[in-house]
Amino acid sequence: MTIEYLKRGKSDAERGADDAKTRAVVEATLQDIEARGDTAVRELSEKFDNYSPKAFKLSADEIDALMAKVTPREMADLKFAQENVRRFAQAQRDSMLDIEVEMQPGVILGHKNIPVQSVGCYVPGGKFPMVASAHMSVATASVAGVPRIIACTPPFNGVPNPAVIAAMHLGGAHEIYVMGGIQAVGAMAIGTETIDPVHLLVGPGNAFVAEAKRQLFGRVGIDLFAGPTETMVIADETVDAEICATDLLGQAEHGYNSPCVLLTNSRKLAEETLREIDRILEILPTAGTARVSWEDYGEVIVCDTYDEMLAVADDIASEHVQVMTDRDDWFLENMTCYGALFLGARTNVANGDKVIGTNHTLPTKKAGRYTGGLWVGKYLKTHSYQKITTDEAAAEIGAYGSRLCMLEGFVGHAEQCNVRVRRYGGVNVPYGTGAPAVEAAE
Repeated sequence: MTIEYLKRGKSDAERGADDAKTRAVVEATLQDIEARGDTAVRELSEKFDNYSPKAFKLSADEIDALMAKVTPREMADLKFAQENVRRFAQAQRDSMLDIEVEMQPGVILGHKNIPVQSVGCYVPGGKFPMVASAHMSVATASVAGVPRIIACTPPFNGVPNPAVIAAMHLGGAHEIYVMGGIQAVGAMAIGTETIDPVHLLVGPGNAFVAEAKRQLFGRVGIDLFAGPTETMVIADETVDAEICATDLLGQAEHGYNSPCVLLTNSRKLAEETLREIDRILEILPTAGTARVSWEDYGEVIVCDTYDEMLAVADDIASEHVQVMTDRDDWFLENMTCYGALFLGARTNVANGDKVIGTNHTLPTKKAGRYTGGLWVGKYLKTHSYQKITTDEAAAEIGAYGSRLCMLEGFVGHAEQCNVRVRRYGGVNVPYGTGAPAVEAAE
């Protein structure tokens, strides 16, 4: 296997040191929120967002006033995107069936898909107002039937962003708060004097938001580890350097630590893409951010074969994987570790981020090895139930259960089964023994 790195980003050790600093800041901040509630939240908002309103929760009148600032064209675009997200989420929900099966006469097993009872949706917006994130988290929770949906977003340039608030409201949020970062995630999960805690946290965010969700997991559920965005372009010579460079830098502008990787079997394309990236960075308005991400986290990897490209791609397990090759469907069939695939040159990550209908909250930091992205099923809990409806079944299952409990030494467990064998099967099972086989089953 020949794999050549024409460009590398920060080493794993450097990234690990950054993560350690983030963990310490988040831990101290969450402890402060738990100890001082609303007071801590307000101080953090003043410190990081220079924002200290009379109330962080928006009133109905405030929501109406903000929505009135959204132009008709913007509102139509917003509704178009949100409808796509809702339709795809509904199709996913329709695929999740409640079941009930009679395993044998008188023994019925089943499961129900029950919505979580409250969710906190974080919508990033300090650097860019992430309107689309409201569709992905709030509207999808609404499709799932969550009865209490609260949403938080930071102020944008010192005030609530009208389009983000409109998207939250149209998506079905029952409570909308203007607050960002660790304080928003902590307040939703821990609760304060004015905010009741939720059962589940969802939504993307920067490294501090992602780490806060990680530390809060267990106290509440989380959708997944969705930190700074990542993108990978898998390309061969069926596409050119301009489209590769554009797709890489289009995601690098998210933040200063957004990994972006070109994976190709063409050294010519790799070298041309490096030159094209330099050219675009000279004219890109967001180059101040994108350049840092590219310099610190950008990588260009050249492989000999498609099989090598597949192996490297699955090892990196990038959040967004843009595939532009002569065998896109082969990658779809064979890739196993990623957030979402974007297949063919006509497709692009920005469409997935904003409008096409799939969810853009996706696993980062190799989490694609064990989870997919946010979807309607993340808001649903699958709960099983059991029911025995005949005396004969109670006695038969009881006899098996009794003997298996005794095999493990659980006498009290066995007696739960034995009392059913005695009551419904008419068999006298001495205390502390397993039920006999033939008599209980007949």
